[in-house]
Amino acid sequence: MTPETSAVPAPAPGSAPAALARFDGYGVLITGAGQGIGAATARRLAAECARVLVTDLDGDRAERVAAQIRQSGGAADALACDVADRAAVEAAVEHAVARFGTLDVLVNNAYACAPDAPLFEDESDEVWQRDLDITLGGAYRCARAALPHLAESGRGAIVSIGSVNGVQDFGNHAYSAAKAGLGSLTRTLAGHAGPRGVRVNLVTPGTVRTDAWAGRDAELALVRDLYPLGRVGEPEDIAAAVAFLASPDAAWITGTTLCVDGGLTAVNTGFRQALAQP
Repeated sequence: MTPETSAVPAPAPGSAPAALARFDGYGVLITGAGQGIGAATARRLAAECARVLVTDLDGDRAERVAAQIRQSGGAADALACDVADRAAVEAAVEHAVARFGTLDVLVNNAYACAPDAPLFEDESDEVWQRDLDITLGGAYRCARAALPHLAESGRGAIVSIGSVNGVQDFGNHAYSAAKAGLGSLTRTLAGHAGPRGVRVNLVTPGTVRTDAWAGRDAELALVRDLYPLGRVGEPEDIAAAVAFLASPDAAWITGTTLCVDGGLTAVNTGFRQALAQP
């Protein structure tokens, strides 16, 4: 008689394996962590024993995420931080160091993305500047403030959140240019920071089910069919990639861009589907 077997349920996307504690003793600062990818990353790193400073432009939103982490047994503080403000960024870094005694990981997640004008010539300087100043300039300010502390820790890592918009055309001129700039900053900063013991990497997500897509289920259903893996991403998918790149498991990886996009930029699904039509 064949022994009775039962299927083992698949883990949720990006869930931390049981007893994984890669960040025990680490101090972590995450920007734009009041929701979406940033919040999922805060939860993931805290689940792996990191002490996390959850920062967001909206301090109340940051505190809600930090409170959830604490209620789950993790260690987290919250702080309002505008990454477009150098003083606010430097205060956040100093807060993390004072609170945790160390700063080992910086996750640059804050961004701005304004809708495109119907015609490119109608784009305003203000919209262009804001998207670049928060998305790219914010990462620059945070890295500049954090780097001395990351170097001092002896295991420092910077992981920035890019986008497939930075490598292909998916619209949003200013946002896409800023995300492409993050790729360049990742490489140049990796070259500078490597001799100081700090690794710098970039995660480029595809479509992820965040609040930016709230109320747009029909659009997500259409987009889903373009993904070879048959679904859009979840914030936890990106958090898992960030956790890997920030951890000692990626100790010999720096200056790289990791696409976490369900195969979108590797496979032209629309073209393949067009050819398959009778």
